[in-house]
Amino acid sequence: MKIATFNINGINTRLQALLAWLEKEQPDIACLQELKAPGDAFPAQAIADAGYGAIWHGQKSWNGVAVLARDAEPVEIGRGLPGDPEDTQSRYIEAAVGGIVVVCLYLPNGNPQPGPKFDYKLAWFDRFLKRAQQLYDCGQPVVLAGDYNVVPTDEDIYDPKSWRKDALLQPESRERYNRLIGQGWTDSLRHVFGEKRVYTFWDYFRQHWERDAGLRIDHLLLNAELAPRLRAAGVDRWVRGQTKPSDHAPTWIEITDGVERPAASRTARRPRTKT
Repeated sequence: MKIATFNINGINTRLQALLAWLEKEQPDIACLQELKAPGDAFPAQAIADAGYGAIWHGQKSWNGVAVLARDAEPVEIGRGLPGDPEDTQSRYIEAAVGGIVVVCLYLPNGNPQPGPKFDYKLAWFDRFLKRAQQLYDCGQPVVLAGDYNVVPTDEDIYDPKSWRKDALLQPESRERYNRLIGQGWTDSLRHVFGEKRVYTFWDYFRQHWERDAGLRIDHLLLNAELAPRLRAAGVDRWVRGQTKPSDHAPTWIEITDGVERPAASRTARRPRTKT
């Protein structure tokens, strides 16, 4: 099974690019971010014609997340990150697909910092840490896939010098990401690539793509039930090289099919939601 995450940066603007990627790479599950479209503008028919069922959480002009499943219909578990009923930004959705709990997230960018946008990023991350712990402990295989807007270490960026003041590299952002990993989650790409540099995002400016001056900010994290099934990971860089592309490239993992588990307390159940 191939699970991918892709910040599409405008689903209707880049619909043909999305469909071309789905046709060529055929991910079984695709998590999309930055739809930049309200719910009724989501191109559901075009995606269905490509062979994918979908659920989505849209928002006019900004944000927006979706989960696509090839030859299947994702079952929605929840939408909106728990913990703040006043937060109406469309950044989070949970689904069940093929026996896996799939979380698609678009963590706030946080720029400029310091300021209210960075404060929102950290508060959102704190809420996410609480939900992530619940999901990690739920007893089902779980993947947290999305654009985290965090460069975990200096080895995940071409050159950190000019980015030191950016919200993606701030100590507070990295500390929260490290706390997330500390819950037990496996960072799939880092696990597969080891010390080798791998990027998922190239800024539009200053020829970052042409110079391969990239950042790794798109992550797929696996809990203890799913991590042993990880077999491969990669980035579909060719997508970033197309005409008028997103500034991200699809990032993916391959996992083996699930096997029957011992009976003891591993019966399927939905993860509980707590606020």
